Amino acid sequence: MATVQLQASPPVSRGMIVFFPTYARRTPTGWSADVAGMVARPLPEHSRRRTLAMAVMKRLLDLDDTQSASDIFRARAELFLFQRVAGHPVRVVFGDREIDVGLSDKAGHFSVSIEFDHASVERFARNSVRGGRWLEYEGMPVAGADADDARATATGVIHLVDDVGTSVISDIDDTVKFSNVADRRELLRNTLVRDFVPVVGMPEAYQRWQDTGVAFHYVSSSPWQMSDCLSHFLGDVGLPAGSMHLKLFRLKDSTPLRRIPTRTRGKKRVIDRIMADFPARRFWLVGDSGERDPEIYATIARRRPEQVAGVLIREVPAKASRAKVRERLAKLASRLPQGGLTVFQTPEELAEAVGVG
Repeated sequence: MATVQLQASPPVSRGMIVFFPTYARRTPTGWSADVAGMVARPLPEHSRRRTLAMAVMKRLLDLDDTQSASDIFRARAELFLFQRVAGHPVRVVFGDREIDVGLSDKAGHFSVSIEFDHASVERFARNSVRGGRWLEYEGMPVAGADADDARATATGVIHLVDDVGTSVISDIDDTVKFSNVADRRELLRNTLVRDFVPVVGMPEAYQRWQDTGVAFHYVSSSPWQMSDCLSHFLGDVGLPAGSMHLKLFRLKDSTPLRRIPTRTRGKKRVIDRIMADFPARRFWLVGDSGERDPEIYATIARRRPEQVAGVLIREVPAKASRAKVRERLAKLASRLPQGGLTVFQTPEELAEAVGVG
């Protein structure tokens, strides 16, 4: 079977469709594959909204003229200078099969589950150089769409996840990517101004984990606008490919960018859905102590003890004292079975906790 190099969805000149990395699950007759993404177009070059948004970002980041002119900032700022396109028809192609996904909603998002029989999956599936079997598909122009939007095509990928096995649900910021969530300005700079930096040793630890056959799902409060950047980052540093579940963020939200990231009940809902889709799989929940991962994971572990193999929390610097952080984590651990919550500081400790060397 041929291999495929997973690619992020390329933006187009006047508009874009971005497909999010998703997963497929087995059904009695084949597979059910999720296709999801968003449709957007850039804000006009000299519009008041674009000017105000750039001013907000520069002020929050305290950038001088040289920093605001950097290639990294200009590229990432553009990700937030789009307006969502509602009511846009989306069509995708799997090999020789064309499928109408439907219309984007008021936030520009779309999502649909597509059924495949076993023969179709075997025909379309490819092995990835980053692990696992994947379906790759393309968006295509839809007759009758706006002339600019009709060119807004992209590629997408779907991870084929078996109904039995082990999965890792992993946070991104300060778990596998250095973000410094505890310092809001540094977080924004690490998100919008600087090259992404992996947490030392975590790509190698996850690779060893992947070698045992686990599947990965990245559930993060980073905005969906960052999905392409994050997909490239995962591939560039050698982190396993996996489905990606990020946060809806719109420029019209109050206090733009101040909420990157926030841990909300939305993260819990996403994890619950993943686990409900794979009731026979066991899950490791991996996050950090910077915000609410420990509380979210502990709640899920108490509700789904038969599915949660363990909660693994990377201890990171915080505004609270180290003693306070450890007291908080110890209290959560006391509510779970012995060994249900493990705190680690190094990838070696993580590997020891899950039994992969």
